Amino acid sequence: MANQLVRDLINAGVHFGHGASRWNPKMAPFIFAKRSNIHIIDVKQTLKSILIAKKMLAEIVATGKDVVFVGTKRQAQKATEAAAAKCQMHYVSERWLGGTLTNFRTIRSRLARLEQIEAMITSGAMEKESKKHASRLKREYKKIKANLEGIRKMGQMPGAIIVVDGRKEYIALAEAKKLGIPTIGILDTDSDPDAVDVVIPANDDSIRAIGLILNELADAVSIGKTMAVPQQEQAQRPRKPRSRSVLARADSHGKPEEAAEATGQAVQQPDEASPPSAGLDVTE
Repeated sequence: MANQLVRDLINAGVHFGHGASRWNPKMAPFIFAKRSNIHIIDVKQTLKSILIAKKMLAEIVATGKDVVFVGTKRQAQKATEAAAAKCQMHYVSERWLGGTLTNFRTIRSRLARLEQIEAMITSGAMEKESKKHASRLKREYKKIKANLEGIRKMGQMPGAIIVVDGRKEYIALAEAKKLGIPTIGILDTDSDPDAVDVVIPANDDSIRAIGLILNELADAVSIGKTMAVPQQEQAQRPRKPRSRSVLARADSHGKPEEAAEATGQAVQQPDEASPPSAGLDVTE
């Protein structure tokens, strides 16, 4: 399966980086060679990073947290929406609004406004408004829907963020870093690998390469959802406490101090100065 993925990635042109004059020296560990003044990305590093990212996503989603796919560049918009729809997660494909994470309360208020305008359209109240006011409401509705439709059902902070092109999505990465949210980035040779937690070196201008990588990450998210069910059942299952009598019987073969400690009783130690049987006549 890994060999087939490598062939698909190479056929998609995942190994073509930017020109050598535009490179970021921090990406040197992920560069295989230079051909015709163009850097060639090491596909082995790409495959290794994909596997690491998939394992991390599965573990995060298994804890009950969500994932946000972020790809606002033209080449990544459709792939981002498709990957999010495949694993039923959130996405941002039009524009990352500043404060989407750090000012989440305001974002929720704008989503409430979106639902309010939708209710007006559905109930027919929009037709009762003046043409000028109705036109203004429709423009507001289209703007909010385009920017926030993908995170409409996100009711809590995500557990991880996946971005395409770290240079373009630097605001999203900065907010995630401020809040301590793990990040995964598909980065080309001109990006800064320190901006993300898991670097997937790849050609971030290839539509096919972006689609393949996001599809693999979406599969990992789906696997994480299946892993979350047994953990929830195990957490809801009550644990039967062991009674003190059982603990006492279990420790009765040991020292009397340990058995008494298990039952919560104190053991009276014999006094060497007192007679061995203080209330009895031991004389014959």
